[in-house]
Amino acid sequence: MQSNDIVRFEQQDRIAVLTLNRPEKLNAINYAMNDRLLALLDKIEGDESIGAIVLTGAGERAFSAGGDIPQFSHSIRRGTDEAVRDFCRRGQAMTARIEAFPKPVIAAVNGIAYGGGCEITEAAHLAVASDQAVFAKPEINIGIPPTFGGTQRLPRLAGRKRALELLLTGESFGPHRAQELGLVNRVVPHADLLPAAFDLANQILRHSPLTASRILSAVTRGINTTIDEGLLIEREQFARMCTTQDVLEGLEAWIERRTPLYTGQ
Repeated sequence: MQSNDIVRFEQQDRIAVLTLNRPEKLNAINYAMNDRLLALLDKIEGDESIGAIVLTGAGERAFSAGGDIPQFSHSIRRGTDEAVRDFCRRGQAMTARIEAFPKPVIAAVNGIAYGGGCEITEAAHLAVASDQAVFAKPEINIGIPPTFGGTQRLPRLAGRKRALELLLTGESFGPHRAQELGLVNRVVPHADLLPAAFDLANQILRHSPLTASRILSAVTRGINTTIDEGLLIEREQFARMCTTQDVLEGLEAWIERRTPLYTGQ
């Protein structure tokens, strides 16, 4: 498989569809997949024709079964420095990029989402799960803690005790439990997964892309600060919008009772 094929890229109107594409390996995340996903995110960020991303997995069985264990086990055997650099830092950079991305990223979880696959779901701004999806934090079974941010994001989403139960037992859980924990927004029949993700993306795309970006930035930056610091970030994001054409258009459209025509400026 060529490196460009390991994450498929398609564009449908203003939505980019990124598909983790190692179905024979349950879309396990090897170093090439991680790097390709980062490269595509860099490309999409600068593409004004794209306003949102739907991220899913190839095949019928898995979103992603997590990190490529045979590959990172070689890094571990070569020593701590190499394992941290090649595996841990690389995976954390990828999930941090998703979490801080200035355009909405929607995970469409079509099957197994274990380990790194679960961590991508945690990092994504929004997530829709198939009723056939299954999640787990199984890293404890191979003697490591989660390494792509799972010890940090899951407690923030689910609460400390509920997250620790999943992290310390490695037990799997279904999509409705994932929704209850705040890991996914919606659970839909398997055949409706991508249409539901597209519907959610299109609901967002009706609004100003600048405003969406400011909201994403305020939430991502503010969630781990004090309330006072978070309110300062919120004010900063509001101030950045005040002089834009999108604000003027939104206000005028509301006053005139018409649909706004946003330009992203």
